[in-house]
Amino acid sequence: MASNTGPFATVAELEAGWHTLLASERTRAEQLLARASRLIRAQCAGWQAAEASNPGICSDICCAMVQRAMASSGIDLPDGVKQMSQTTGSFQDSYTFDNPSGNLYLRDEERRALNPRRGRAFTITYAHGKVE
Repeated sequence: MASNTGPFATVAELEAGWHTLLASERTRAEQLLARASRLIRAQCAGWQAAEASNPGICSDICCAMVQRAMASSGIDLPDGVKQMSQTTGSFQDSYTFDNPSGNLYLRDEERRALNPRRGRAFTITYAHGKVE
């Protein structure tokens, strides 16, 4: 089971599922893995139950968050830009960026995986009586 402190994943785990990082990227990856782990703990109260029932889920989601943030970091765009068009002669290119600022975030399906909700059956009994 994952501990209550420290990152859920290592740089080696991130690299295993993505690509070998440059030496200059490793320090940033370590920092982002720690930040992503803190975000998971802060935003997903059920992370311990999710990890117990599906070992490694916290590591997987932590790595996915960092990969999204690092994949966007090479884009040099002004803040707030989500879409860009470029025209050269008769050719036009359009781009829409998924995460132009390189932010760490949890997708809805990741949040659901870390906050498992189990349905419970229940009954309601109505009391019949006089009100005085």
